[in-house]
Amino acid sequence: MAALTTDAIVAIVGSGAMGAGIAQVAAAAGHTVKLYDARPEAVGKAVDDIAGSFGRLAAKGRMGAAEAEAARGRLQAAASLADLADAALVIEAIAEDLEAKRALFAALEDIVADGAILATNTSSISVTAIAAPLRRPERLVGMHFFNPAPLMALVEVVSGLATDRAAAQTVHDTAAAWGKSPVHARSTPGFIVNRVARPYYAEAWRLLGEGAGDTATLDAVMREAGGFRMGPFELMDLIGHDVNYAVTKSVFDAYFGDPRFTPSVLQRDMVDAGFLGRKTGRGFYRYADNAVPQEPKSEPNCPRPEYVGYSLEAGASGTLTAPMLARMEAHGLHVTRRMSAEGHQHGEAPAFHCNGAAIYLTDGRTATARARANRHDDTVVYDLVLDAANATRIAVARADQCSEAAYQSAVALFQSAGFAVTRLDDVPGLAVMRTVAMLANEAADAVYQGVCSAQAVDTALQKGVNYPKGPLAWADAIGSGHVVRVLDNLAATYGDGRYRVSPLLRRRHAAGKAIHAE
Repeated sequence: MAALTTDAIVAIVGSGAMGAGIAQVAAAAGHTVKLYDARPEAVGKAVDDIAGSFGRLAAKGRMGAAEAEAARGRLQAAASLADLADAALVIEAIAEDLEAKRALFAALEDIVADGAILATNTSSISVTAIAAPLRRPERLVGMHFFNPAPLMALVEVVSGLATDRAAAQTVHDTAAAWGKSPVHARSTPGFIVNRVARPYYAEAWRLLGEGAGDTATLDAVMREAGGFRMGPFELMDLIGHDVNYAVTKSVFDAYFGDPRFTPSVLQRDMVDAGFLGRKTGRGFYRYADNAVPQEPKSEPNCPRPEYVGYSLEAGASGTLTAPMLARMEAHGLHVTRRMSAEGHQHGEAPAFHCNGAAIYLTDGRTATARARANRHDDTVVYDLVLDAANATRIAVARADQCSEAAYQSAVALFQSAGFAVTRLDDVPGLAVMRTVAMLANEAADAVYQGVCSAQAVDTALQKGVNYPKGPLAWADAIGSGHVVRVLDNLAATYGDGRYRVSPLLRRRHAAGKAIHAE
C-alpha cells in the first residue's frame, strides 16, 4: 500500500486542540480537509485559528505566502456528518469516551464509501473495543497524534485485532507523507508511549517518597545528568497531575494491577488537593509571577584531591567507567591505574579511589549494602551520567558507615571533573540509573510481547516525549548485563514484581547480543 494522494479528502471530527492540529497538518500537506464538530461555532473558530497559524508561519518565513493561502483554502467547515461522505480518511478526535466513539463510527459507516479508512486519535481506549460493533471493523485504525499535532513528530499507528494490515499501512504511509514519524503498534493498554514512559514518572514518585531528594533536586539530576529535556516533576506539572494520574491508573487497571504500573499515593493526594500543576498555578512548583524558584541542592566546594586511583579487573573492558575516566583526565586529574586480582570475589573493580574512598557506579544496590559486601566502609556510589563528556551534574550517595573525610574526597573528585555534585539519600539504583533501567526494561517487554518493534519503541520515545535517546539504545550503550544486574538488585531490595526483568532483556544478555539484534 501507499500513502493517500493529495487529491484524497481528509475529514476530521472534533475541532478541539487535537482535531484542529490534525486538520492543520493535513491541509498543509496538500489535502482538502473537512472539519466537523457537533458545535458549529467551534468549527468556525478552529478554521479561523488554523488560518491564523498559517499566517504566522508565513510571516516567520516557514511557509511561503502563497502556500499558506492555498493551505487555508483547502480547509472547509462541514455542517453535518453527511458532508463527509466523499472523505477517503476520517479521523476522529472527540472526547475519550468509548460509547461516544462507537456511536460516531457507527454513524460514519452509513455515510462514507466502503473503501474509506476510519481512524481514531484515541490515546488510551482499545482500538479493538472501538471497532467491535462495526459491520467492517477491519477498516478502523488508531492514528494517535501527540499534542500539539503540528509540532510533535510521532504518530502511533495502532492496529486492533480486526484491523486490516493494508489499512494500517496506508495510514502509516500517509502520516509519513505528512512529515511525521509514524510507528506501528498493537492495541494494548497505553500503546507504546503511554506504557513505556510510565517509569519516568513512577520512579520519580518512589524516589520522592523514600526521601532520596526534593523535587527540584531530582528534576535537576534528571536534566543535567540524564539529559532529559524536563525533569519528571516539572513535566507532570506541565501535563497536569489529574491527566498523568488518570493515565497511570488506566494502564494499571488495564493490566489487572501489575505492580510495574502502580500509581502513586502521593500523586493522588496532589489531585485531591487540586494542586494540578501549571493550569491551577500550583503543583510541585508555584507559577505565580512572584513565585520564588526552587533551587536544586549541591554539595559545597571541596579541595582538589591529591590522589586519584582507578582499578579494573584483569580482562575487563571498563566500558561503563571509561567515559568518566576520560572526563577526569580531560580536567587535568592524574589518575593512577592498577589492575585488581582476576576474579576478585568481592567485585572491587572497576572503581575509583580517592583518599581511602572506594567509588563505584551504582549497580542497583545501596552504597551501604555494597560497603558491607566489599568489606570497605568508606564506599560511595555515583549515578549514571548519560553523556559523561558534557553533563553538568552528577548524583552520589554514601554508605551509612562511610566516614565524612572519605565522602568529601569523593565529592572533591567529581567537582574537580567539572560536575555540580548532588547528594541523594542512599536509595538503591539512585535516580538516572534506575529510571533508565526501568524504561529499557519496559521497552524490551513491549517488544517481547509483540506490541511494536525495537526500532519503533526507540522512535516513539524520542519523537513522542523528546527523550535524548531511545530506551533500548540506552540499554545497548549501558550493556544489557548491567541493566539486568541493576534490576535484579532492585528486585532483591524491594521484594516485589515491579522490577522483574523482561525475558527479552535477560535473553539478549545471555546471548551476548544487543537488544536491537534480530
